[in-house]
Amino acid sequence: MAANTLKGQVKTPFGRLTSGIMFGYACMFVGLMTPATLLLTFKMMEIDPNGFTTSYGLVAGVGAFFALIGNPIGGAVSDRTNIAFGRRRTWILLGPLFGCAALLWIGMASAVWQVLVGWCVAQLFFNFGMAAYTALIPDQVPEEKRGTISGLMGLALPIGIAVGMVLMMSMPNAASLTKWLLVSIIGFVGPVISLFIIREGKIEIPSVKKEKVSVKEKMGKVYPSPRKYPEFTWALVSKFLLMLGYCSNLYLTVMFVDRLGLTQAEATQSVGTISIVGLAATAIASILGGMLSDKVKKQKPFLYGCSVIILIGLFILAFVPTLTAVMIAGVILGIGLGAFSSVDMALVTRILPNKEDAAKDFGLMNVANALPQSIVPAIAPLLLGIGGWVFFFLSLSVCVVLAMFALRPLPEVGEYKDEIITVLPEAK
Repeated sequence: MAANTLKGQVKTPFGRLTSGIMFGYACMFVGLMTPATLLLTFKMMEIDPNGFTTSYGLVAGVGAFFALIGNPIGGAVSDRTNIAFGRRRTWILLGPLFGCAALLWIGMASAVWQVLVGWCVAQLFFNFGMAAYTALIPDQVPEEKRGTISGLMGLALPIGIAVGMVLMMSMPNAASLTKWLLVSIIGFVGPVISLFIIREGKIEIPSVKKEKVSVKEKMGKVYPSPRKYPEFTWALVSKFLLMLGYCSNLYLTVMFVDRLGLTQAEATQSVGTISIVGLAATAIASILGGMLSDKVKKQKPFLYGCSVIILIGLFILAFVPTLTAVMIAGVILGIGLGAFSSVDMALVTRILPNKEDAAKDFGLMNVANALPQSIVPAIAPLLLGIGGWVFFFLSLSVCVVLAMFALRPLPEVGEYKDEIITVLPEAK
């Protein structure tokens, strides 16, 4: 890790910082994931009742692209927004503001192109906000506590999804626009409240004499050199491959109908139950994984163990096609992903190439997390056509095995070449 050249970095007390991030991050996920899980599909059925399957695929696919570029771009912009209000706090405000405005646009939309534009804007700017929240970890959290806060941040997603689902289930007869308005308000007000909790300020970045920069060096500004920082690339590859395996659960609804013969109503109820129970497992595992990793000062054994847990879940889905087995597999997958995500995030904070570009580099890691969510639905029909459901799940299991091999070159705690523990001053 490059030496930290930032001066004047304010540190929010750990408990206060954790509370602010958790509250704002979870509310932001209510605003983003409730539409992604439910409302967007219903909106397409309303606008395009005869072709909503195709139009929904178009909107979700193009929106996923903007989510992918939103994290690294938003991170890079955040890194360079150096004002008194705070470079992270600025985009914690503006990201959800523009994102929620786009959600309201979708709620009032009457054409597919309007939904498409609105969803792309929402994905882009919500990811600006995510990048800013994530970058607060290397900015303000001491090395020995990063696993703990990473685990708690992993809890924000399942909380956001669960809250959104409960809200929608409690208002089945409400107008569509009312639902979009509610999640928009939550998605914006939550981050705004967090700004009163999180402290930040303008930092000092020592001036560097401008020199001619080669194309290779310019590319290095976008993506850290794999030769100079191989650990970062291996971490990105391992997360990408593991998420390919985990994202098999995106096809559970289709599997319930096609493989188990459930009706649409039964499949909806089953997916909802698995989502809530699985998200609870993810949340608990995320917290425990990060805390245990900090306590034993080891990370790789947890990452290997989580990979094996996810493999077990995939094997159950492949070979035991019953509703009960799928429920169990959903919990197992949730446990594996929750613990892996928290420990993996803590590991990445140790091997970031440059503290000055922390948000941008975290954005690249988030691409590895989000891209499989688009790839798996795209390749699923091909895999199913080749060998059915067993082949589908076994193919994705191979990705998890490859992820375990990609973990091998990663350094354990205390082994990275320039790893140091930095204690930042308390804010006043």
